[in-house]
Amino acid sequence: MTAVRTLTVPGGVRSLLWDGDDLLDLVGGGRRWAPDGTERGSLLHWGFPFDRAALSPSGRYAAVWTERGTKGLLLETEELRVLREVNRSYYCAEDYDYPLALGRLPDGREVVVHCPEEYNELQVEDLVTGERLTTGPREPVDAFHSRPEVSPDGRHLLVAGWVWTPVGTARVHDLAAALTDPAALDTETLFEPHSGIAGEVGAACWLDAQRIAVSTTDDPDGPGAQLGPLHLGVWSVPERRWLHLSPLDAPTGALLARGGQVVALHGHPRLLDAATGTVLAEWPELELPRKDRAYGVTHVPSPVAALSPDGTRLAVARPDAIAVVDLPAAV
Repeated sequence: MTAVRTLTVPGGVRSLLWDGDDLLDLVGGGRRWAPDGTERGSLLHWGFPFDRAALSPSGRYAAVWTERGTKGLLLETEELRVLREVNRSYYCAEDYDYPLALGRLPDGREVVVHCPEEYNELQVEDLVTGERLTTGPREPVDAFHSRPEVSPDGRHLLVAGWVWTPVGTARVHDLAAALTDPAALDTETLFEPHSGIAGEVGAACWLDAQRIAVSTTDDPDGPGAQLGPLHLGVWSVPERRWLHLSPLDAPTGALLARGGQVVALHGHPRLLDAATGTVLAEWPELELPRKDRAYGVTHVPSPVAALSPDGTRLAVARPDAIAVVDLPAAV
């Protein structure tokens, strides 16, 4: 049995991020809670309905944005100073989650990955200076990018978006190659052509620098020999093959990586073995939105939850509170 602690938070939180052992609500103006629940308040108000937030790998920078809108801000976190505003295309913006990720390249530069002009054209920019690192000829495909995530080593980019039918898809791009040939963000040679997916991709995340976890919804997409509907798979990027394929009892919703495990956030948190799909632990009392994909005409907000950097604690937004789950020791 795992412990669940409750931090009282009048008014609740609008976003959750771990900053060391502290919890941070950047959308809420930078409110902060120590492990004992002591709050350091903030008088900051953004004056805009942002509802999502992310920290850069160093923790020195952050972003807030509107999940189904077109606006965001890049921030310096020490003084919550605005670096610059970011935007995306209006086209179908109300129908899919804003594509934005903060990551770090192998040379140490922190970057923002987003679609600042065209809905189907990913760009990489220096997070601090705004310098565009992917300037050059492009041939973007007709795909809506969402939930981008830079690999832990900064060499690849994972995107869980969708294409018209509509159907959810996952793509892996060579981020290092894109810095010299930006068209590498338009072609997909590392995952999709080889994966044999027969289901609709609902979510994906990096387990480490070489493996991704991919889950499908219960909607079939077409004939395929490998990852079918309502499955969880682990894909090796260097080997370009599935390492594990497992059936699921329920959609995962968004995934948070924990080594060889994932936290699934559909309906309530569940800790799954990534290799087998086995439910190792779950917390049905911590109700979450039932969101199983990054797009949809009806907007279901993404769950407000965050996994601590060391993978030992899960924070979940509750009405007027934050629940902090001490996760079982990873095997």
